[in-house]
Amino acid sequence: MSGTDTVRTSLEATASLLAPAHPDVVERVLHAHDDPEGYVRTHAGRLADRGIDEPVADLAWIALVDALCDHRLLAEFDWKEDPQEIRAQLGRLVSRPSVDPWVLFDADEMSLPTDDFLAACGRHYRDVGAALAVLDIDSDCYPVVCLRAARAEELTALAGRAGFTARGLGD
Repeated sequence: MSGTDTVRTSLEATASLLAPAHPDVVERVLHAHDDPEGYVRTHAGRLADRGIDEPVADLAWIALVDALCDHRLLAEFDWKEDPQEIRAQLGRLVSRPSVDPWVLFDADEMSLPTDDFLAACGRHYRDVGAALAVLDIDSDCYPVVCLRAARAEELTALAGRAGFTARGLGD
């Protein structure tokens, strides 16, 4: 398998892992990979919000983040996000765990800086069998997905094979 085939296959598998009930997520990611110029034309408005007006090296990864966000499978946090806002957005994810991890939080954790708070969230989500991971887009934000803890290492490996970074929170 060529390097391009490996990247494409890994992107497809990553999108399928994170959005198993939404084949359109896979389609968007592969469109960005296979036809970056066409993807930029089709999604110009959305990409303009990110300052993208032409194909970039990580376009397929950005497409994944945006498609997951559209299906409430990803929450994107600013580097200085309020913990209550993080809690609210994670609670709206379709992929959130059925057991509420928020009962495990200490009151003083709710005043942590964003990076530390997200790490605490990752630890507490693991306690209920879920995992939080950041899909790194080389920005000052945190695009965060939730998945079963048993699949977290698979996500990290798939992202790496595609040339991108997904890192678990609270590991």
